[in-house]
This record gives sequence, structure tokens and C-alpha cells, in this order.
Amino acid sequence: MSETFSGGDIPCMASGFRLQWEEAQGCHVILYPEGMVKLNPAAGEILSRCDGGRTVSEIVAELSAKFPEADDLRNDVFNFLSTAHDNQWIQRKPA
Repeated sequence: MSETFSGGDIPCMASGFRLQWEEAQGCHVILYPEGMVKLNPAAGEILSRCDGGRTVSEIVAELSAKFPEADDLRNDVFNFLSTAHDNQWIQRKPA
């Protein structure tokens, strides 16, 4: 079931998952005990901002400023966050 995020939610990596730049792969990856997920550039940009210190709205604003030519970036971010949550890579920061 897809999780819906709101602009005020603060996403962070879930316990057991770690995001890092992998030089050998030339991309961001998610490391977890059972393996590794290689991320595309957009996913890496989004997840690198899911540090528990930014709201979803702040993440969208930062990415919109960095990629002004991107169309419908807000929906892309929200859709990716739902997918990442479904895969248990991220969670909402506990209050």
C-alpha cells in the first residue's frame, strides 16, 4: 500500500538502510544487510535530502531551484517518496 506524504512531513532513512555515494558504481546506492540498491540520479538527489532535517516541501523547493527546467518535479518527488516508503527505505521522522 502506497504511503501518502504531505509537504510538512520530514522523511529520513529507515533503520537498517544507509544511503551513500558509491564511486565504483558511479551513483548513489542504498546499502542494507541483504544487499544494495543502485539508484538513478533523480532518486539519489531526492534521497540525499531525506536526512530527517528537511520537510518534503523544502526538498521540493531545493530540487526545483537546482533543476529549474524539470517539469512536474513536485509530483515526481511525492511519487518517489511513496515508492521509497513502500520499499521500506524511508520513514517519517518520529515527532
